[in-house]
Amino acid sequence: MSGAGKSIFEHYVKPEAEAPVFEEHDDAPPANRFRLSATGWIGVGVVVFWAVIALIGPWIAPWGENDLPFPDDYGRFQPPRPGAWLGTDAEDRDVLSRIVYGASRTFGISLAAATLAYVIGTILGVIATVTSPRVDMILSRIVDAFLSLPNIMLGLVVVAALGSSIPVLIVTAGVIYSCIVFRLARTLSADVMVCDFVEAARVRGETIWWIIFREIWPNISMPLISDFGLRLIYVILFIAGLSFLGLGIQPPQADWGSMVRENLAAFQTSSASIWAPLAPAIAIASLTVGINLIVDDIAVHAGGRFSKSL
Repeated sequence: MSGAGKSIFEHYVKPEAEAPVFEEHDDAPPANRFRLSATGWIGVGVVVFWAVIALIGPWIAPWGENDLPFPDDYGRFQPPRPGAWLGTDAEDRDVLSRIVYGASRTFGISLAAATLAYVIGTILGVIATVTSPRVDMILSRIVDAFLSLPNIMLGLVVVAALGSSIPVLIVTAGVIYSCIVFRLARTLSADVMVCDFVEAARVRGETIWWIIFREIWPNISMPLISDFGLRLIYVILFIAGLSFLGLGIQPPQADWGSMVRENLAAFQTSSASIWAPLAPAIAIASLTVGINLIVDDIAVHAGGRFSKSL
């Protein structure tokens, strides 16, 4: 009897089981945190290095931007030596000091332009999604017209017409690259707008502003953040390209693209210091590669769907 009672009790009263643990599916939404590998941290180190140089460069540069370190020994393209660790350029100015000064312009202008591109592109992309089809069509046709022109050619026309001041460069690059951001933001927003949770929010009577900031933006922010890194790379190369062609930052101000152009003659002189054109080119390459390492690492570790959206 006791055995039967025990059996019945065990049948109806089971010991508490541990909660099941479910692994995240490959296509699950990305986690709200960034995980970086060693490669990603190398990229962070490179970008932080140049960001610090851009911020404090004028205070740590060995010489002034246009100072001549060896006025009594004037000569073009002098090789590296104490006092000019990367040699001198075509005007006998310290290459290292001009690299440091140029970081604030190349990195600063590119960062400001990329930020402007994302502000414009994201706002217009979301507006095209949540408003009427007529507004969407008008904005899309304007963007298509801009995208039909090569970026560098459009930039050359605008800068040649308006001048090559820093505000003009920032606005020009920001508007040009906002077209690509617009298409990305519009596509991502359109995918979110057809989801069931947005329809449920509409049925509840939520305002369009509530839907934008509580439903659309949280679901499109991760791909946009990743694309910001890629777009920053393109803007850096765009600004450097304009400067290389003579329509960017104007001498005697230093930036990396114009430094390469000004010192190309170093390759034609047998006794020249090749660091004059090579150092700014390496600076551009290292910054763009560092940003790319971060973007790629975030894409790999942030989740399956996020990786596939790049």
